[in-house]
Amino acid sequence: MPLADTVLRSVPRPTALAGSTPAAVGGWGGGQTASVSLLRPRDLEQLSAIVAEHSRSRSGSPLSAGAIARGMGRSYGDAAQLAGGAVFDITGLKSLELDAADGVVTAQAGITIGELLAALAPQGWVVPVVPGTQHVTLGGAIASDIHGKNHGIAGTFGSHVQALGLLTAAGELQELVPGGSEGLFEATVGGMGLTGVIVWARVKLRPVQSELLSVDTDRVRQLDDAFAALRAPGGPHRVAWLDLLGSGLARGIVTRAEHLPSAGLTGARGSTTVASRLTVPASFPGGLVRAGTVRAYNEYRYRSSPRRQLGHVENFGSHMFPLDALDAWPRLYGRRGFLQYQFVVGPGGELTLQRVIERLRRSAVPCYLAILKDFGPANGAPLSFPVEGWTLALDLPRSASGLAALLNEFDELVVQAGGRVYLTKDIRLAPQTLAAMYPRLGEWRACRDKADPQGLWRSDLAVRTGLVSAGCR
Repeated sequence: MPLADTVLRSVPRPTALAGSTPAAVGGWGGGQTASVSLLRPRDLEQLSAIVAEHSRSRSGSPLSAGAIARGMGRSYGDAAQLAGGAVFDITGLKSLELDAADGVVTAQAGITIGELLAALAPQGWVVPVVPGTQHVTLGGAIASDIHGKNHGIAGTFGSHVQALGLLTAAGELQELVPGGSEGLFEATVGGMGLTGVIVWARVKLRPVQSELLSVDTDRVRQLDDAFAALRAPGGPHRVAWLDLLGSGLARGIVTRAEHLPSAGLTGARGSTTVASRLTVPASFPGGLVRAGTVRAYNEYRYRSSPRRQLGHVENFGSHMFPLDALDAWPRLYGRRGFLQYQFVVGPGGELTLQRVIERLRRSAVPCYLAILKDFGPANGAPLSFPVEGWTLALDLPRSASGLAALLNEFDELVVQAGGRVYLTKDIRLAPQTLAAMYPRLGEWRACRDKADPQGLWRSDLAVRTGLVSAGCR
């Protein structure tokens, strides 16, 4: 049986709709939703036909107020929604073809990272970059130009894309490759879905001999120790969990992981994905998750971690996607949800990170999760988030008093350090702040506007931040 058939038989498809249906969609962080016209094309041909028909007769089209593609809805903010507009659910586009000899997969954009890993790992391959969840579509991975714990050696996901198929506002399918004369490939990688709908991609894979990792762990007492441990020799998948509710400024746990050459030493086969064990119910009382309970959990996690451990064997999936074991986990934050503030500063930006944490610790805003990673060199995409240096992600409850003013202070510190905020996680940036953080914004906008002069592709994020100009409708 062909590999693609195996995957398609195991992955449920959404119900195909001939037209649009009213729906309320929101970001992964919860909170307010947007009323949209939802379309679920059953295949690429139907998707192309819908867009082409709109380009011929705009009046009365479900797309007349603009449109944006949506995958699994794992963007934390408003990047995959458009209030009053149309949203294409592309999760039905799941076919794939593996070139096992060259280690290249060509897949449609609706397949998820987890589905790719499950199909490819038994053949000795994995996608070279994974985010913190397996529930991200291939199209979303490119539109956000996702990064992983191994950015220092692997770069972003877009760095491994050899070609992609883009459905334009005219309903035409273009094949884009890196370095094309129009720069549309680079504008699409990290372009937040605003150049068109990514419908397929060809991705270079990484060979592996097992689905297991060798993990080194260090328990660190302060922020400088975390920086040092992330720089230390070891595997390429590097991350620090920081406790910002406990004693001191920032203690934590640093791990460095690499694939084992084979599973023979342990006798275990391993897994590149993780199964859901529980689902947080919609009626979960969010007040149960508060600073006191998280502080107690952090204390337990810190104390139960080894001071130093080398070569601990773990499954790839459980190490990379720990939160995927708990479905709908943002419900833990209650009705108002949470936001994640993730930023990056360049080499030498350690003092900015320290100032952000110090300001956070002095505030009334509790941080329930903080993740620190190091980044390698940036790629050539103008809106790609990672630049060489350090990135810190902070999970903060939206209900916290003084949150908006605090994040405005963070923005100022990040801009002063020449850093930027991750658009995929954003829910609040102002246009002038975005322009200060992304110096190549004008270059990107010119390419985008040339590809979509009528401004079909839009999102709440694009309108709010000025990614799409006000005159583009």
